[in-house]
Parts: sequence; structure tokens; C-alpha cells
Amino acid sequence: MIDVRTGKSAALRSPTDAKPSLLPAREFQFTAEDFERVRKLIYQHAGISLAPVKQDMVYSRLARRLRANNYTTFAQYLAHLERNDEAEWETFINSLTTNLTSFFREAHHFEILAKHLQKIGGTHGKPLRIWCSAASTGEEPYTLAITACEAFDTYTPPVNIIASDIDTNVLAVAGKGVYSTDRVEKMAPERLHRFFLKGTGSQAGFVRVRPELQKLITFNRVNLLDAHWPNVPGPIDVMFCRNVMIYFDKPTQYQILKKFARLLREDGLLFAGHSESFMHAADLFRSLGRTVYERADRKP
Repeated sequence: MIDVRTGKSAALRSPTDAKPSLLPAREFQFTAEDFERVRKLIYQHAGISLAPVKQDMVYSRLARRLRANNYTTFAQYLAHLERNDEAEWETFINSLTTNLTSFFREAHHFEILAKHLQKIGGTHGKPLRIWCSAASTGEEPYTLAITACEAFDTYTPPVNIIASDIDTNVLAVAGKGVYSTDRVEKMAPERLHRFFLKGTGSQAGFVRVRPELQKLITFNRVNLLDAHWPNVPGPIDVMFCRNVMIYFDKPTQYQILKKFARLLREDGLLFAGHSESFMHAADLFRSLGRTVYERADRKP
């Protein structure tokens, strides 16, 4: 054969001459049908819509469950799930949820929150109720507690914070309130000194939130897809549901937002993530800008 670029003869390569693939062979076969079955199950039980590009992530996370349960195929593991093993369902959901968080993430929201708390504090005659619906490992609810303490200049502000998540593993971390120092390195030194205790000895390199902050927060597991949320008593004055709706399709988002609207006090605020928009639910919530919303039926 002649190489058309050089005019010189070129030897034909057989398929066996090609470089071997650098991709490691998978321990378990994971078919397109297996992935679609996983997508269907996580959507039914948690409302999460997994994109096709998540196939490798799903494999790596669930392969651990196959090993733990001594299964050799995904079909066996998924059949086990469908036999309604409650503990394994919880682990399955924990495995496929993503938890990205930090202290004072999207800091402008906490500036708005502080002003709102000062404005409405005491107007209802009861402690203000704040719901953090995606608590993850605790950075967000503790940031809410710090904001409330600063807004009222006391370790005992008139607030009750409900912190929930669907993932019980991250809730266990959140409840302890212990973090490596790199998680708080961007925090102002005076804030860090006021609200955290520095670890010593075997705890060197870690900080712990002050117990006064922990007393302001109740941690509970809540699946937003459930018909009822018994661990979230209303009315709620402030809701934080940030970077959660991106995992749901529009119909699921609307159903959750409809329940939010029923729980949120008329003068309450809903905070969303920077990449989220609720324009498809304009009959329920009205944008105030900067991904902050109020009820659409709120009277001026």
C-alpha cells in the first residue's frame, strides 16, 4: 500500500499490532441495561435523574456494594435491592448522592439572610425556624448558625435550624461538627476564633464547632421525594435548598416546590443554588434576584 502523504510504501498493520488499551478491565460486567435499571431505581426512590455521562461514576460506587454483598453481577445486586432490603436501599442512595459543600459557600446569601433575620426577628413571637434541606457534612447548617449568632450578637439567637439530608453517612459527620483545618482556612480569623475550638494532641489539625452552635441545630434524614416530611414542622421562615434541584427533572422540581410553598411562611425566603432557576414554577415562587425567592402569593 502507498502512503498518500509521502508516496512511499507503507506496511499494513494487523489489528494485533495496535497498542494495547490502557483502560483496565472491569471487575464486574456493567451493561447498558444495568445502568438504565439503576437510573430507574434511583429516580423512583430519590427523584434523582442520572445523566448518561454518570455511567462510570455509578459503576465505581456500586461495585463496592457488589463486593460487600458477595455478588458477581449487577443483576444479582439490583434484584437484592428490589426485594426491599431497607438497609441496603439506604446505602444504595448514599452511594449515588454527591455532597459538595463548604462554609459560607455563595457568601452573598448569608449577608441577605442576616438582614432578613434582623428584620423579622421576634415578629412572630416564636423562635425563627430555618430549614437547610441539603445539610451534607454540616458546613451549610453551621454557617446558618454562625450567621444567626452574628445577626443577633449572641450565642443564643432566637432561631431553630432543621438540617436534613437523604444521606445518613454525611449526617453522621455533620452531627459531630469536627473538620480538618483546611476546611476553615478561608474563614476570617476572628470568626474562626469565636465559633470553633482548636484541636490539640491527637486532634491537632482539626477544629470543632462550639457546642452553642450545635444546640441550635437538629439533624434528621429527609427524602424530598417523600409525600410527607414529619421531621420538618412548619411554618418555616427561611429555606435553604441550594444545588439540590439540579439533580431532579422539572416535574419533580415542581412537586417539591409546591410542598415548599405550603411550608414557607408568607414573608419567608427560599434560597437556591447559583445555577438553579424556578421560572417553571412562577405560580409558586417569585424571584427577588441573586437566586433568592419569595412566595408568589405574598402580598406587597
